[in-house]
Parts: sequence; C-alpha cells; structure tokens
Amino acid sequence: MAIKRYIADADTTITNAYKSNLTTRGTGSNMGRADSMAIFSIYGQESTGSTELSRTLLNFPLDSIGSDRDASVLPGSGSVKFYLKMFNAVTPFTVPRDFVLTVSAVSATAWPGNFSWQEGSGIDMENYSDVTRNGIGANWMNVGSSSAGGLVTWQNVGGDYYADASSSFTVGFNNGTENLELDISPLVEQWLGAQDQSPGNVLGEKKNYGLGVRLSPEYEAYFSSSLGTATGSIPQNTAGAHRSYYTKKFFARSSAFFYKRPYIEARWDSATKDYRGSFFYSSSLATADENLNTVYLYNYFRGQLRNIPDIGTGNIYVSVHSGSIPSGPSGSALVFAPASSYVLGATPTVVTGGHVSTGVYSASFAITASSSPLDYLFDVWHNDAGIQYQTGTIAPETISLSAQNADTTYVTNITNLKSVYRTTETARFRVFTRDKNWYPNIYTRAYASVSPLIIDSGSYAVTRVIDGVEAVTFGTGSDLQTQMSFDISGSFFDLDIGMLQPGYSYKMNFAFYNGSIADWVVQPQEFKFRVEE
Repeated sequence: MAIKRYIADADTTITNAYKSNLTTRGTGSNMGRADSMAIFSIYGQESTGSTELSRTLLNFPLDSIGSDRDASVLPGSGSVKFYLKMFNAVTPFTVPRDFVLTVSAVSATAWPGNFSWQEGSGIDMENYSDVTRNGIGANWMNVGSSSAGGLVTWQNVGGDYYADASSSFTVGFNNGTENLELDISPLVEQWLGAQDQSPGNVLGEKKNYGLGVRLSPEYEAYFSSSLGTATGSIPQNTAGAHRSYYTKKFFARSSAFFYKRPYIEARWDSATKDYRGSFFYSSSLATADENLNTVYLYNYFRGQLRNIPDIGTGNIYVSVHSGSIPSGPSGSALVFAPASSYVLGATPTVVTGGHVSTGVYSASFAITASSSPLDYLFDVWHNDAGIQYQTGTIAPETISLSAQNADTTYVTNITNLKSVYRTTETARFRVFTRDKNWYPNIYTRAYASVSPLIIDSGSYAVTRVIDGVEAVTFGTGSDLQTQMSFDISGSFFDLDIGMLQPGYSYKMNFAFYNGSIADWVVQPQEFKFRVEE
C-alpha cells in the first residue's frame, strides 16, 4: 500500500460578511455542518471601502496518522509525502479568477490548555442566521467555548495562523474552478513530532490545531485603520485589493459526494523490485546501474513476516554458486562483479545485503557470464559466521539486440481477484502478465507452467463503475504512489479498501511504461469488483 487517506474530522467557514440587510455582520455565525466551505473577499459592497471576508478551518485525525506511523503502515519522515486535497464545489455565483490561497497551520499559543477550535452545527451560508449556539462552534470572533465555561476568542479576528515557511503555503488558481492539491509534508511532520507535547512551539514542532485556508493578503480586501491595527471585526490589511474575489467554494466533510470530501493523502513509493525472475548477466548494452540485479529474501513464520533473530535489521550476506536442477549449488562461490565496479573481481565475492522491512531482506549484485553462460545460479543467504538461512534459484538471461521494435502489447489478469471486498481489508492483488502474441506449443500446453512477464514499471487505477469517478488515479508522476511491486510470480500491490465508498462496483485498470515512446500505456483489460461495509 502506498496511498493512505485521512478525511477531515472537522471543518467550518468563518466570516465577517454582511447579512442581507447590509447593516449587520455575520461574525457570530457558524457553518460547521454545511456541505461546502466558502472563501471570498468583497470590497465596497456596503459602502466605499467596506470589506467582507470569508475563510475556512479544517482539522484532520492526527492520532490516526501517528498510529499508522508507529505501526509502520506509514514510512518514516522523509520517505512519505502528505498532500492536502480539497475539491471545487460548483456554485450559481460568480467565481474569482487569477488569485492565490494561503494554507496555514492554526496557532493556539494564546489559548488555554489544549483547547482547539470547534466545528459547531450551523448550516446557513447565505443569511448567516445560524449563530454559534451555547458558545459551541468557531466563528469570526471566537474559537468556541472552553470546558471551564465561557467563550475563547481569537487573538486576531478571523483566526490565528502561523506564518513561517514550514507552516504556511500558497497555491494559485487561474480559472478559479480548480481543485486544491498541496504538499504540506513539513507541517504534518511537525504535528507528528509534537503530538504528545504541550501547545504551541515545542523544539520547533507544532501542536495540531488544524489548518486555515484563506485568500492571500494581497487578494483580501484593503483596509487601513488610523490605529494601525484591526478595527472591530475588520483585519488591518494595507496591502490588500481594491476589488472583490467572490466566491471560491470547496466541498466540506459533510458532503454527500464521498470522493469530494477534504482529506490528507499520504503518498510513498512502496514498490519492491525483485529481479529473481528477470535476472540478466552484465552486458555492455546496459549501464552499470541497469546491470545491477536486486533479489529478495522473505522470512515467513506461521504466515507472518518476521525478522531473522540473528540478523534483525542488520546486514545479511549472499554467496552465489553454480549448480544444476535439482542438485542445487555446488563448488566454491562464483567470482562476480562487486557492486562498486560491476566488473569481474580476482577472488570470490560475498555480497552484503540489508534489511528492507519486517522479515524482508535484499541484496544487489552484477555477474558476468563466461563464454558458456550458466543456466542456473544459486544464491545462498547466510550471516557473517557462515550459518545458512536460504538457498534460492536464479535462471539468468543474456541481453540481446533485435533488428525490429518489439511488440509491447500484453495480456493481463488478476489471479486472486474476489467479487467482493470489505472496507476493513487491505487487499493484495496479484497481477499476471504475458505477451499478447505468445503462442505455446503442445509441450508448453501439456507440461510447462507459464512464467509471467516481469513488468518493470506498472501502475494501477481504480474507478467507480456507475459514474466513472476515479477513486484512485494512476500514480505515474514523481511520487509513483500506485507503482506495482514484482517478484518471480509477477506484479502485485496492496490496496486499502477503506478508501473506497462501500455499496458500489469498481473497475481496476493498469498502465505500463513504454520506454520506446517515453510514456505510460493503459492496458485494455478491466477487472471489476464490489465493495461492501
């Protein structure tokens, strides 16, 4: 699994906009149960120079993110990125163009204890008639009601926000109807680092009080106070705009559209590339890195991956031998190319491998064929004392040239596809691929098992069948979050079924990278399944 989503567990809109009578501001209104959130700035509606603003607040389940990090569901800092995703809500109103939004961590340095802003239960986003009831729910002026009773006010009207580079981000909109996707990894890592600390700055880390999303200062309405400060509910903004930006809306967590709710998406490349089934002898036709083959060792105990006790997370060692099937390895370890030079050494070489994840180890090496290449190699895994753990088999191939472009048309199949999956599952899908133009002979049909074609770069996508909504898009960019792993049995990947809305059927598609055209090619086969609670 290389995607994990955390849907917002609180959100609301706060505003100082005038009500329809243009005499009373909606500073006390709460919109925590509305199905959308509004961001805007209105200049000069009530009178020359009048200003009206709307901002949004969001909070996310950091405890769940931290628990997943502790359980190694998420990799450590630096190996995963966190993206804020918000989705445009179509409105009958005008939509601003060419503007910039600022996304900032909410600050609580002046608040008592661990008190955070409250979502509230208001829904009226037109007349602002749903005032904060019993002090519960954030608005333009107040954070909410503390457990000790009484209202807690913002230090600054319209919300308190951090402004440092690791806590505040900007994103531009050209047409105004775009979705928001923003890398907020530095902030999430700060939240995680301060999760069990006191509020505010702790060793450069920040307690999680959510996010504020608003127009950047140069797009919020201009206002200058003779006092040089905010006046009443109107923030001082001498760098502001003398025009309006009305109105940008995003779907809220209360939206009936499951895939439009705001969330933080964790992305990382979890693909393991085990070249045991696609092992090539070194060749001048490939680069040094391409000549390097990586093979894996998987230590299962009673169906669960476990570290080897004597190795733990330390080094493991591999010797490569010749031999035959079924006799196994024979003679001394072979002389092969060390990873540092990729050329034949003078003496047999032992490869130093390492720990990948719980129960999984890998080693990388290149080996040069003689004038009579061996049909089989045997990789013997052992510790530094020579105690052997596992002997594997490798059938190496030689790289050859071709006088024509190869046909890159494939046939794929998910060999373990079920008709129904549950939202509590993290399912592993096994993908078998072969050349479309493969024609077996009688012997192949009768006696031989078909070996899968190893796809070095493959990606998957999941689409809801009824309306074509993409639940998981192809991760073919820099993050490669949907890149498939492979081993000797073919491609595979893990999918958190909980990301999919239950009660619907889905189809899965695959895309393979074609180096000859430097692009990804979507395969024609589709595989359908249903998701239930």
